[in-house]
Amino acid sequence: MKRGKQETMKSRNRVLASLRHEIPDRVPLDLGGNQTGIHKDAYRSLLEALNIEEKIRIMDPVQQLALPSEEVLEGFHIDTRYIAAGAGQGFDGSIVTRERQGRIWHDFTDEFGVIWSMPDDQLLYMDISHHPLANASQREIEDYPFPKGDDPVRFQALRDRALTIRNETPYAVVSGISGVVYETCWYLRGLEQWYHDMIVRPELCEVLLDKTLGFWMDWFTLFLDEVGDVVDVIMIGDDLAGQEGPLFRPDFYRNVVKPRHKKLAQFIRSRTQAFLWYHTCGGCRAYIPDLLDNGIQILNPVQISAKNMDPKGLKKEFGDRLVFWGGGIDAQHILPFASPDQIREEVRRNMEIWKPCGGYIFNNVHNIQAGVPAGNVIAMYEAAYEYGFYE
Repeated sequence: MKRGKQETMKSRNRVLASLRHEIPDRVPLDLGGNQTGIHKDAYRSLLEALNIEEKIRIMDPVQQLALPSEEVLEGFHIDTRYIAAGAGQGFDGSIVTRERQGRIWHDFTDEFGVIWSMPDDQLLYMDISHHPLANASQREIEDYPFPKGDDPVRFQALRDRALTIRNETPYAVVSGISGVVYETCWYLRGLEQWYHDMIVRPELCEVLLDKTLGFWMDWFTLFLDEVGDVVDVIMIGDDLAGQEGPLFRPDFYRNVVKPRHKKLAQFIRSRTQAFLWYHTCGGCRAYIPDLLDNGIQILNPVQISAKNMDPKGLKKEFGDRLVFWGGGIDAQHILPFASPDQIREEVRRNMEIWKPCGGYIFNNVHNIQAGVPAGNVIAMYEAAYEYGFYE
C-alpha cells in the first residue's frame, strides 16, 4: 500500500484524539465491524488483487461478512480492532440446509427464535423467513422465552481478548453490534405486523420493547463488568430511517422508542468511559438532536446519498457535538461503479469536509458489498490514508 506523510501517533491515541474532537496526525481508518465490514465475495476479490492467500472466515452469517486478516488490516493502516461477546449457554448457532419448494436453503436460527435464510443458488445474504411472534397475543409475548442476557457464558474470555488488543497492539478496541432494542421487535413480529401494531396496538409494542430492552440491560450489565474499563468504543443501534427519511412516525419514536433508547444509552454511559456509537442508516438528520439527547457521541454509517445527509451541512450543524464514523464515499452510486481515479477524488473531496477539528473516523458508508471491484476498495483506502493527514 502507498504511504503518505510520517505518522506521529499510535492507532489508539489517534482514534481517541479524533473522538475527543482533537486534531490527530491523520484521520483514523476503520474496517471489520458489523456495519463497517466487507462481504465475503468482495473480500475474496480483494485477496486475489493483493495476492494474499488465506482461508476466508465468516464473522457475520446474516450479512455474510468476512473477517479481515491482520495482513489486510495492517496493509490498509486500519486503526481499529473489534471484539464481540458470544452466545448464551446451549445455543447451537449452526446453519442447517433444507429443501423448500424446489430450492435448497441455508437456515440460521438466532437466539430469539428468528430464522434467517439464504438460497443456495444466490449465496449473498440471509433474510428473515420466520417471525416467531408474528401471530402472538400480548400474553404470549409476555410469556415468550427470551434468551438470558446476563448469561456469563457469553462473556467468557472476552476480557482476555480485549486486554490482548489493549496491551499487545497499538489499536483501539471497538465492540461488535449490540443494544438492538427496536429492530429486534420487528424481527420477532414481522415488519408489516409491527407497523400495524404501532398504529393499532401501541401498548403491545411497548410490551415487546420492554422485553428487548430488558435483555440488553442485562447483557450490558455483564459486558461492562467484563470490559467496560478496556473497550474504547461501544456500538449500539437500530435503523430509524430510510433513503427519504424516518421509517415510521417520529412521534412514535419520541414517545415510545426513545425513552427505551435513552435508558440504555444512559446506563452504558454511567458505567464506562468508552465512547458510545449509534448506528442508523438512511436520512436520519431529523433524529440527530434526539440521539445527542440520549447520550450518543458517534453516528454511523452517515449515509451521504440519503435525503438531507450532505456532509457539509452535517459537519456545520453537528460537527462540534457529534463524531461522524463513515460517510467516506457514496456506497450506492460511486464505490461500486466509478473508476479508481474517481474513487480517489470522491474520497479526497469528502475527507476535506469531514477532517476539520477532528471528530471523524473514515469508513465506507456501511459494509463493502459483493460486486465492488477490488481496485476500487484499494483506491478508497489508499486515498483515505493519503488525504487523511493533517497539516
